[in-house]
Amino acid sequence: MMTPPDRHVTGGVDTHGDVHVAAALDSATGRHLGTASFPTTTDGYVALAEWLRGLGHLDWVGVESTGSYGAGLMRFLRAEGVEVIEVDRPDRKARRFEGKSDPADAQAAARAVLSGRARSTPKSRDGIVEAIRALEVVHHSAVKDRTRAINQFKALLVSAPESVRDGLHGLRFTDQIARARRWSDGHGNDVERETRWSLKELARRIGFQDDQTARLEARIGALAAQASPALMGLSGVGPHVAAQLLAAAGDNPQRMRSEAAFAKLCGACPIPASSGKTNRHRLNRGGDRRANNALFTIVLVRMRHDPATRAYVARRTAEGKTPKEIMRCLKRFVAREVYQAITSPPEDLPTGGELRQLRLGLSLSLTAVCNAVGTTPTRLSGIERGQVHDTRLARRARTWLLERTDDAECQAAA
Repeated sequence: MMTPPDRHVTGGVDTHGDVHVAAALDSATGRHLGTASFPTTTDGYVALAEWLRGLGHLDWVGVESTGSYGAGLMRFLRAEGVEVIEVDRPDRKARRFEGKSDPADAQAAARAVLSGRARSTPKSRDGIVEAIRALEVVHHSAVKDRTRAINQFKALLVSAPESVRDGLHGLRFTDQIARARRWSDGHGNDVERETRWSLKELARRIGFQDDQTARLEARIGALAAQASPALMGLSGVGPHVAAQLLAAAGDNPQRMRSEAAFAKLCGACPIPASSGKTNRHRLNRGGDRRANNALFTIVLVRMRHDPATRAYVARRTAEGKTPKEIMRCLKRFVAREVYQAITSPPEDLPTGGELRQLRLGLSLSLTAVCNAVGTTPTRLSGIERGQVHDTRLARRARTWLLERTDDAECQAAA
């Protein structure tokens, strides 16, 4: 088939588990050029790209479900140098009036891109953040399964025969689990024997999930520190909070145009709720709720332990703000701080190895440095070994050590 050499094409893809349906439009006129189906394999991705390029110069492709069924196709097209646009599902009202089919959805995806209604760059899902997200998914389910097993163990113990309950009475829960794991089989009647066996299996499951979550936390913490040391060093940010925020930003955080866009993505942007003489904003109920929960966790930690945040809460409370309004303001501030840490991290972040080298060069103990900067030896030792991340404390320690180093050099020169 002959195609005009100057024709520009916009593609749209309706993604599914086994087959992707693609549609092509003329970018200049919006005329429908064709529709075709391709398998969700590497060969199918190649054929889809060749089909679109065979119709003219490919400008961009709108892909539905880039976080699920369309993830593989999105990665392939980006590797081929094709600009991919993330497309939401068609509007429900339009579907009711115009009907639904896979070719119609593919054509609607292309028209959403062509009209400018869809303009979001999808997450690339090809770097360390995607690895962190995969680990976080497993950790989240492991924690829920552990909680469920603990509740089942406690509920089963309440109704267990007296001979079973007496063996665990008065023990801490961890000791109950340890003893139940060591129980032998074949004691008592059917009820006692099977109840003991059930408690033993639950105790073993809880122990396995404890080990699993510990392994996952170690891997998540190491990868999060590697992906964004500046984020891990913020006050109130731990491995799982960092993982949720990094997953929201993706491996290509530059796709977000501003910190306001990141705040909206996290559901932390202010929503007007004014009426008449009342002028106020309310909490946002949209956005990525796991990222919003991460911001909430940071705010809670700072409200309890950070002096500057506590002073801000006291001042805003005196102004008549409600706790929810104060928390909304704090979450918006934290979103700005997180965005800057992810997209524009400072280049002079202190490292644990640097602090340790400065301290040993001055022949100082951990206690001496801690007394000067106002922390504990355990925390400073964790920073030096890379197990604890606290940018403000690390900067304070480095500044003090550099001043002592300058004083020692001046004394040596004199």
